[in-house]
Amino acid sequence: MNEPAIGTPPSHPSRLPLPARVLVTGVAGFIGSHVAARLLDEGVEVLGLDDLNPYYDPALKRARLARLVDRPGFRFAHADLADAPAIDALFATFRPGAVVHLGAQVGVRYSLVDPNAYVRANLVGFANVAEACRHHPVSHLLFASSSSVYGANTTQPFAEAHAVDHPVSLYAATKRANELHAHAYAERFGLPSTGMRFFTVYGPWSRPDMAVWGFTEALLAGRPIPLYNHGEMRRDLTYVADVVEAVVRLLPRAPVAGGAYTGPHRSAAPFRVVNVGRGAPVGLLDIVHTLEALFERTAALELLPLQPGDVVETFADVSELLAVTGYRPSTPLAEGLAAFAAWWRAER
Repeated sequence: MNEPAIGTPPSHPSRLPLPARVLVTGVAGFIGSHVAARLLDEGVEVLGLDDLNPYYDPALKRARLARLVDRPGFRFAHADLADAPAIDALFATFRPGAVVHLGAQVGVRYSLVDPNAYVRANLVGFANVAEACRHHPVSHLLFASSSSVYGANTTQPFAEAHAVDHPVSLYAATKRANELHAHAYAERFGLPSTGMRFFTVYGPWSRPDMAVWGFTEALLAGRPIPLYNHGEMRRDLTYVADVVEAVVRLLPRAPVAGGAYTGPHRSAAPFRVVNVGRGAPVGLLDIVHTLEALFERTAALELLPLQPGDVVETFADVSELLAVTGYRPSTPLAEGLAAFAAWWRAER
């Protein structure tokens, strides 16, 4: 079947040479599969790692992976991030020049159900990747954090210099722990590290537990769409091709030692965190109405209270990303959702 492209990258070149070999963890995931495809487009040799766990249907992960496995320069390793010897062996054999660490147990609400999954994948798994980077030095450890680290913060937009000491979910706590872990390794072992605080990524090949997917599925099935906090929530939705562009631009721009401490995101260590968002939050009802127009359906709404672990609004200050890379995400919601809808029609 002919299908839409994964997402057309913005017309901004990376401008700096990329490493020849990159390890991408979580390669069968939503963002990971897009990042791997883009790196292959750029001529980078990619080792993709994933455990294909059943948090959601592994068939979707295999379908994403199928788009990569026959491409020149790609190889796949089926491995568990919590298996330290396996991770070390992959580093020793592949010798990556840099790492894009996207593998994790995702989801805010599921962390209330199975907290041990987050400890294993997000804490133990991150420790194993950091240790492998320490013993098999890389130019840059670029890793996924999350806007959820801002937790109970109320100052908008969220900026990297804000304190992030009050997470409201275990998922957020593990992502903040990753940032602290990376800073310690940057300080003690000189491991250049950048944490990317992703803001609600959406687009083709996304996950079933994400809002845009869930809204679309309910809309087309004629089921009520659940809107928490009675629909009074706003999200800084970021189109996946914009996220990939940010990753590709950040990858060759490793932080260097010797800077000044300016808050939780910068210190004298070769470490930084950056927001990766569009900087333009939209209401849940705006998302629903756009989907209604794209699929020519009328939605029924189920207005529900705020769920434990949720935040009412996310809003990214992207000035740090712009300063480091010269780039800021800009895909309008209508354009991004149209690409998602085209993929849905072709694939679902």
